[in-house]
Amino acid sequence: MRQHRDDVNRSDQDCPSEHSGRRYYLPAGLPAPAADGPAAEFWAAARRHELVVQRCPRCRTWQWGPEHICHHCHSFDLTYERVSPRGTVYSWERSWYSVHPALQQAVPYLTVLVELPQAGGVRMVGNLLGDPLQMVGIGAEVEAVFEDHHDADPPFTLVQWRMLDQPL
Repeated sequence: MRQHRDDVNRSDQDCPSEHSGRRYYLPAGLPAPAADGPAAEFWAAARRHELVVQRCPRCRTWQWGPEHICHHCHSFDLTYERVSPRGTVYSWERSWYSVHPALQQAVPYLTVLVELPQAGGVRMVGNLLGDPLQMVGIGAEVEAVFEDHHDADPPFTLVQWRMLDQPL
């Protein structure tokens, strides 16, 4: 059933879910990210609360998502570099339908495509924290927030985003 703006219970929607005493933006029960292959270093950095992006040392091209080969020069010698955890909203979507059973009670929620100007303009997808009915502007400044899931098996950290003008 689709919820309309007037049907959203503000007190329930503004609060992250709780699981084992920890607060999460989305409910517990989501699958852990696949932290292997070319993405392993990204997820390890997220656990350290660092934002990293893949870069080719040969041609200096930034790229996202993680791959085994450079999109520009086809080198297999890719590395990760730490980047500023700030970016701008390139695009966004308010999701009213769950894409996973664990999200059925979490709708609506906001997904953003964040452009990282200090990383060659690559774009990352993530959730936008805060009120799911907030107005989101293209070009709005956002900052990464690292959400630890220590009690998951295996433990993982998600990279979420928040508007710079909003408190944590």
